[in-house]
Amino acid sequence: MSPKRFLACDLGAESGRVMLGTIADNALTLEELHRFRNEPVPLPTGLYWDMLRLFHEILTGLRVAGRTLRLPVDGIGIDTWGVDFGLLGPDGALVDNPRHYRDSRNNGMMEKTFGVVPRAQIFAETGIQFMQINSLYQLHAMALEKSSALERAATLLFIPDLLNYWLTGEKKAEVTIASTSQFYDPSTKTWAAGILKKLSIPTRMLPEIVAPGEELGPLLDGVGDFTGLGPATVYASAGHDTAAAVAAVPAEGSDFCYISSGTWSLMGVELSAPLINSQSMALNFTNEAGVAGTTRLLKNIAGLWLLQECRRDWALQGIEYSYEELVEAAAQAEPYSGYIHPDAFLEPGHMPAKIADYCISTGQPVPGSHGAMARAILEGLARRYREVLENLESLIGRPLNVIHIVGGGSRNKLLNQLVANATGRPVIAGPAEATAIGNVLVQAIGAGVIPDVMAARRMVTRSFPVDRFEPL
Repeated sequence: MSPKRFLACDLGAESGRVMLGTIADNALTLEELHRFRNEPVPLPTGLYWDMLRLFHEILTGLRVAGRTLRLPVDGIGIDTWGVDFGLLGPDGALVDNPRHYRDSRNNGMMEKTFGVVPRAQIFAETGIQFMQINSLYQLHAMALEKSSALERAATLLFIPDLLNYWLTGEKKAEVTIASTSQFYDPSTKTWAAGILKKLSIPTRMLPEIVAPGEELGPLLDGVGDFTGLGPATVYASAGHDTAAAVAAVPAEGSDFCYISSGTWSLMGVELSAPLINSQSMALNFTNEAGVAGTTRLLKNIAGLWLLQECRRDWALQGIEYSYEELVEAAAQAEPYSGYIHPDAFLEPGHMPAKIADYCISTGQPVPGSHGAMARAILEGLARRYREVLENLESLIGRPLNVIHIVGGGSRNKLLNQLVANATGRPVIAGPAEATAIGNVLVQAIGAGVIPDVMAARRMVTRSFPVDRFEPL
């Protein structure tokens, strides 16, 4: 069989890239074609994503494939972070630039929402973890402020769906990204429209839901001409980056849990059906849609974002660190005697000062150096992983004997070892590019190049090395 080539457009909260995945000789190789920063824009009216620039960067990456390398491609897919969305007017144009999930308008919105629709009802219908960043609370904030954008909206598209629309003209909601909204019902596999109606959020704007791997259509003529890719096929890949990463976990059996490690840490297991009960609600776990009809029972943890924010703050003070330098400094620092809970920090800015204030308010020592601060953050993450692991085992009623860490955070050898030590479980780290890999493989399944997810995971095992960390 001749090589099959797929382009994965993978947008994270800190950066994006366009990757070329080539399947040949029963193996997959990846090549980065274009990488770019993803930085939110603070305006007097709120915190926004720079969506037009992000789309321009995607076109630039596609143009590398079509115009510079002159490659025929068998598919294009997009994955991004969850919950955020764009609203289109009747003419198909954006009525407002998409807000960032950390926008301050979300503060206090969960409590206001529960005053209209009880917390238990929302969880029973959606099975989603309660976080103020969820699309439901963003939309309720807009409804309460009588947003003109919401009043004019004809279509709601989550970020990967919006980008797919700009590529193809198709207005569809891919299910893995739709499920992050907290107004998707995983039991009926439809929108939880009743919740939206009670919150005075219009349901007319909800698009058709499609499965990962579904063909959306060819590139629009103008896009195909600009990029040199012609009528290349766009697939609804696993639009949520975590769903894509989980599809690329090189695991067999069911006695493992995964951590998709990056700005956020998404830690969970793969199930055949949602687990929605009083215990999963009390523990605030989420049931998100996965590839091939699976459910991702997981917990969102504030991940390496704390370290990213500290690094950014120190850079503003004129002290530049690479991530490698920070991890090395953390490795040289003494173990931290306290516990910095990663989920205690949500809003950006002045992270070292916020952590210091947290330590003082909780009666814990303030880390005395940048290396000590970095170590305290990583140790806090490892301890949080242990807590979530114990809760997962309690929920599903069986042991989880190995932890797979994928994504950019899998390169952090210190964190990997701290996790193994904290949990008493072996950690298998890699591949680091799991999100882009999963994006490519879901497209390949949709195109009939690979039969199913298990075959895809076996291809990952053959194609990419991993590291193993035993508990010490």
